[in-house]
Amino acid sequence: MADPASVPDLDLRLVRYFTVVAGQRHFGRAAAVLHITQPALSRQIQRLEQVLGARLFDRTPQGARLTEAGEVFLPRAEALLRAAGEAAAATRAAAEPSRITVGYIDGIFVTAAVRDLRRRCPDADVRTLHLDWGETREALLTGRVDAVVTRLPLATEGLRVTVLYDEPRVLVVPLDHRLAGKESVTLDDIAGEPLPRGQDPLWNAFWRVDPRPDGSPAPDGPLIGAVADKFEHVAAGQAVAIVPLVPGAAIRPDLTTVPLHGVEPSHVVLATRAGDGHRLTAAFRGSAEALLRGQRPEGARGPARPAATAPQSSDGTSRRLQQ
Repeated sequence: MADPASVPDLDLRLVRYFTVVAGQRHFGRAAAVLHITQPALSRQIQRLEQVLGARLFDRTPQGARLTEAGEVFLPRAEALLRAAGEAAAATRAAAEPSRITVGYIDGIFVTAAVRDLRRRCPDADVRTLHLDWGETREALLTGRVDAVVTRLPLATEGLRVTVLYDEPRVLVVPLDHRLAGKESVTLDDIAGEPLPRGQDPLWNAFWRVDPRPDGSPAPDGPLIGAVADKFEHVAAGQAVAIVPLVPGAAIRPDLTTVPLHGVEPSHVVLATRAGDGHRLTAAFRGSAEALLRGQRPEGARGPARPAATAPQSSDGTSRRLQQ
């Protein structure tokens, strides 16, 4: 057993910053995801490198590249964060065996499942927490939430993920756009239209349909960090955007939506930590699958598609669904 005095004093916050930079391969994009300034992020990474005694990144004209030491540290850093989240969740469950926190994102409603869980488990402290779309995985792995209802794409390693229902995707355009008022459009209709870009490559691949089925890249639009920014750029005529069809969702009066055909729908999923056997987690999964599964937006065309479950590996870890 290692001498505790010889173990490096690793700040988990710095370890998390490292994993985000490693995922983004760019300090500026990682800083935007973390909601801190780029100089502050650079200083924090330097602190981590000093503790480890190794340089973790090489800066390049394209962004940041992991050094050999960084490549070695990355899987261990991810495992460390998972272990910390599991330790926090297990400790909290032991100290507060009747508490569960359910996360959700914009445009998704968990009320029915939460009310059902409270009815079935009246002794439980059932809490809800709104999350930004880009923080759901981290919130689960670090123990901030015990279950989350969100949308794919989502890196599902270390998670158990079940598709609950689908949402058709639609195109958002200004009222005076050439496609406004069309009965429907296809990707060919927007072949030359720029689309906003996010920080997450998985998000870009799905919500920009990038690359297109013929292998061509989606035209680049403005870089965004929030939904409001996306709609502002669309209203200003700088881009069009692909979004899920959410009944009753507010949309700006200067924008309209057009059905987008020829693309797969958005998938709304329930995610929990793989191997989480807490009774309230299992109970909420039952409520969500009974009351949320199979839903589809009003006005969606075509027959309802049966909900699917994310493929499971032999060790129970869900693998990312192919988009």
